[in-house]
Amino acid sequence: MKFDILTLFPKMFFSPFEESILARGIEKGLIEIRTINIRNFAQDKHQVVDDTPYGGGQGMVMKVEPIARAIEQVRAEDPSAWTIYLTPEGKPLNQERVKELSSRSHLILLCGRYEGVDERVRELFIDEEISIGDYVLTGGELAAMVLIDAVSRLVPGVLGSDRSAENDSFYDDLLEYPQYTRPANFRGYEVPSVLLSGNHQAISLWRRREALRRTYLRRPDLLSKATLSEEDKQILEEIAKKNR
Repeated sequence: MKFDILTLFPKMFFSPFEESILARGIEKGLIEIRTINIRNFAQDKHQVVDDTPYGGGQGMVMKVEPIARAIEQVRAEDPSAWTIYLTPEGKPLNQERVKELSSRSHLILLCGRYEGVDERVRELFIDEEISIGDYVLTGGELAAMVLIDAVSRLVPGVLGSDRSAENDSFYDDLLEYPQYTRPANFRGYEVPSVLLSGNHQAISLWRRREALRRTYLRRPDLLSKATLSEEDKQILEEIAKKNR
């Protein structure tokens, strides 16, 4: 999986990709992350990448020419690369979209700054616009990091076990069940006995029940999208009765 990040601040990405799971994925050759400085594609001696907007208004707008040249250079290497603009105006990023993006081999991520990009960038070069939430960041760099982290987890081999991602919250439109580790008793709060039983069938049932309970109590909106068995529905009815 390859990520090309188009940004005005490439140094922001140095540390996050040198730690933990992403670093191991890079070392294994499973993911490749490249930062591309948009300023390098400005053709004036001062490397100007922004200008005042036509019609007046506050702030500056990122110019179309440097961005166009940067995207065209990457696409010349790989015409199949999918180009994403990180913007608060984009569609919200969720686990379903993350799964879809993980099936692609090459993503170009454009990080906006200032008041955004010249509209012609969006019309001519962007395949998709994505937002990580209904709030405004200083730029798209942090959003790009979030997207890369989420997508990379689903690239086969990046996690210690591919099944780890299957148990994550939102993977099947349910929140994750509670997790426990040693000690079995902490200040009078004990680990549920079923988890110590060694009965894998009972543990699996408990985890499913707890995932449904947690989703019902915290994110009931997700249940309308989840694939539920008849047994799941019966469990939810019991949970609903207990929490009326």
